[in-house]
Amino acid sequence: MTVHIKEVTNENRAEILKLHIHEKQRTFIETTEQCLKDARECKYYRPVGLYTEDTLVGFAMYGFFPGEGEHGRVWLDRFFIDAKHQGQGLGTILLEALIERLTMEYDCPEVYLSIVEENQAASHLYRKFGFAFNGEADFNNERVMVKKI
Repeated sequence: MTVHIKEVTNENRAEILKLHIHEKQRTFIETTEQCLKDARECKYYRPVGLYTEDTLVGFAMYGFFPGEGEHGRVWLDRFFIDAKHQGQGLGTILLEALIERLTMEYDCPEVYLSIVEENQAASHLYRKFGFAFNGEADFNNERVMVKKI
């Protein structure tokens, strides 16, 4: 299976906005509409569509935040697979591709993310990739996880 990570552009924006998370996950992550609004308001965010072959199956948003930590931090701030594509192992495949992209793009020693404590599925997935809770909470009081590269 070929995976692609494509920046959100005028050409794919409408398709990106049609992505939806599963009903029971709605309290865990923002909508793509809110994510794209956040990206317009903060120049550090990079919103991307996640594709298998030519099919859009998910969304992520990441960026380097120079004012955080001693040397700045790379954040995988949003990540989800569309509800109709869940349960196929795509989260694992695409998270691996995202980590590889972040590592190459930013040459970073660590990647940070935050999760709602009740989101056990996300916690399990991230721990499988070596992320661990670091004792911090973000500005939304979500628990911060970090992966050493």
